[in-house]
Amino acid sequence: MSSTEAPERFEYLQSLVTEFQDTDSEEAKEQVLANLANFAYDPKNMEYLRELQVPDLFLDMLTEENQNFVEFGMGGLCNLSMDPECREVILQSGGISLVTNCLSNRREETVLSAVTTLMNLATPATRPQISEPGILQCMLRFSLAESPRLRNLAAVFLQDCCSEEQVRQAQQQTEGRQTAVGIPLPKGESQKVKEAHISQN
Repeated sequence: MSSTEAPERFEYLQSLVTEFQDTDSEEAKEQVLANLANFAYDPKNMEYLRELQVPDLFLDMLTEENQNFVEFGMGGLCNLSMDPECREVILQSGGISLVTNCLSNRREETVLSAVTTLMNLATPATRPQISEPGILQCMLRFSLAESPRLRNLAAVFLQDCCSEEQVRQAQQQTEGRQTAVGIPLPKGESQKVKEAHISQN
């Protein structure tokens, strides 16, 4: 990155954050969040995004009523969680429980981002929290979902983030209790809902 490009990049990202804070338009906020989430994919931007407290902005979005805010915030966190320093910020801000709550979201994209983020946040210190029975039972149910993306991602989570013994225990706890955690599958898991969703778009 050239010496002139760096300040320009920071200023542009700063202008996005300022626009998000200043505008009353939900549509404008959605556009800014989508842009910030995309910028979070580029490692060159991580330092600036941390400085502008964008990880906390994304975390704040996870409890919003507006589902686009939640989806873009979760997508942004998913991108940021690949960076070790951003990961630390997310963990220190109580990110695991906020992300876990998004597993019950009705939007498949939001759920996929949440599962991926939890996998990125898994460290020796956080693994017990990320592989607790409620989350494992949820992943077991996702591993039976109609959506290939959700099914495959849940299978990777179960393989990478927990032991075979933990999975076995979660399976035993789930058997005979269909709503063990009360976390519903994302919308689209019944073919009718999926087709209705496609026809609406």
